[in-house]
Amino acid sequence: MRLSSKSYFGLGFKNINCIENLLELLSANGFLVQVILRGNDKNMNSCPIERPKIHPDLELMAQKKLLVIGDLVLDQYIWGDVNRISPEAPVPVVEVQKETFRLGGAANVACNIASLSGQVEVVGLVGADENGEKLISLLQEQSVTTSAVRVDNNRPTSTKTRIIAGNQQIVRIDKESTQYSVQPLHSQLLSVILEKVDTVDAVIFADYDKGVVNSELIRAVTSKTKLNRIPVTVDPKVENFWSYEGVTSITPNQKEASIAVGIRILDQKTLLKVGQKILERLDLAHLLITRGEHGMSLFEKTSEGQLKVQHIETKAQDVFDVTGAGDTVIAVFTMALSAGLTPFQAAQMANMAGGIVVTEVGCVAVDRKKLNRFWEQ
Repeated sequence: MRLSSKSYFGLGFKNINCIENLLELLSANGFLVQVILRGNDKNMNSCPIERPKIHPDLELMAQKKLLVIGDLVLDQYIWGDVNRISPEAPVPVVEVQKETFRLGGAANVACNIASLSGQVEVVGLVGADENGEKLISLLQEQSVTTSAVRVDNNRPTSTKTRIIAGNQQIVRIDKESTQYSVQPLHSQLLSVILEKVDTVDAVIFADYDKGVVNSELIRAVTSKTKLNRIPVTVDPKVENFWSYEGVTSITPNQKEASIAVGIRILDQKTLLKVGQKILERLDLAHLLITRGEHGMSLFEKTSEGQLKVQHIETKAQDVFDVTGAGDTVIAVFTMALSAGLTPFQAAQMANMAGGIVVTEVGCVAVDRKKLNRFWEQ
């Protein structure tokens, strides 16, 4: 059903719960909604109808504009059933039922921002192929600005194909190039980034070691953002880990932090040692290490120069798939910081958001209604 802002229509419902989602959708898209209750149903007449309230923190976050720089990934899911073993080899035969596509990598970071009603533009590369077109189309469907996405004729669009049967991943197939982009194309990316950083409230590097981000680009961007005091956050991989000196925050997982420092995190003592080394060497305002079922640890320096560490625990829940949880964490953490929340509040919200997405199969963006409900509690 296609509606204009001046459309009028009537619908009949017997239960108020049936229209909550419709009211929210129409109101959010600028439609004036008037509800007239008729009949003798006491439940209907006694229930006030109003648009669900969004927490002020989330409303502030929605007013911010972010720039995401990094490796764009297309996630392909092939869903099916397994009823027999192949006679050709001891492997299951998957009878395909459906195929779906989702956004991954930096594209998923941008999608999470858009799902929370934030304004977001993404900078990255796709190949000159059908998957590249699909990825850009999916971004645009989520209201992500893609004018800074460039086509690289020398690489395929990074694509991860997951074959799933009975909600269990059977195998993953990666099609990608990890070579750095050629110089003319890299210069184009850098030029467009430097034009845009002055127009945003925060910058995110979503670095997956696929060839978009290198030390030259990092230095150029951080030099300009420092002049304008624009916060820069990073979801790093090991390759460029120590190139992010002077950014605002980074959000490595425990494994990445351990590898970068060369110390295995076994307990609180080794965790503190790793965190302090990263915080000091990169001269960060704050460091957020994600630790899976153990939650997160936020490292900061006080005004007196003392190390301050706060731990955020996870809530007990069923975890189906951790794919993309780090994308959600960096997106929500950065949005919250840009909206004026304290680093600890931002980490708490990011922890909640990460906990929401791991309850679903595959790479998904955080649901604004669910996050709103969790945050209000």
